Amino acid sequence: MTPLLLDINGPEFVLLLVIAVILFGPERLPDLARKAARLLRYLRTVAGSAQQQLSKELGPEFENVDFRDLNPKAFVQKHLLDDVEPVIADVKSQVADVGKTIKSSSADVTDTINSTKDRSPGGPQDAVDGESRGRSLTPFDLEAT
Repeated sequence: MTPLLLDINGPEFVLLLVIAVILFGPERLPDLARKAARLLRYLRTVAGSAQQQLSKELGPEFENVDFRDLNPKAFVQKHLLDDVEPVIADVKSQVADVGKTIKSSSADVTDTINSTKDRSPGGPQDAVDGESRGRSLTPFDLEAT
């Protein structure tokens, strides 16, 4: 897959369009767009004729050459990363499974903690509500130490 428009996404394109309107003005912008389209058409024609000429000069043994494979990034992706992608997908699925297990375990632990708060004696709530549960707190003497 080749990136379209030099890897410029929608908001970046709108920003470039606004900057072009500010710099060149709305009256000169259509003329500049026509010139840019002509330049792009010319560059595509030159690239296509260069490909045809190269294929013709290389001979019949290279007539099935895909020129996109000559791009180093595409070459690496085709010959090296295609073997690694299934392994990466497997690792991603295992990590997702571990994440689901951790979430379910943490939910179970939270439920267990919340359900045992009311039944466990000696917790911080017992110190606050000591008299209401029938237990008395040991008096603290400041002058004893």
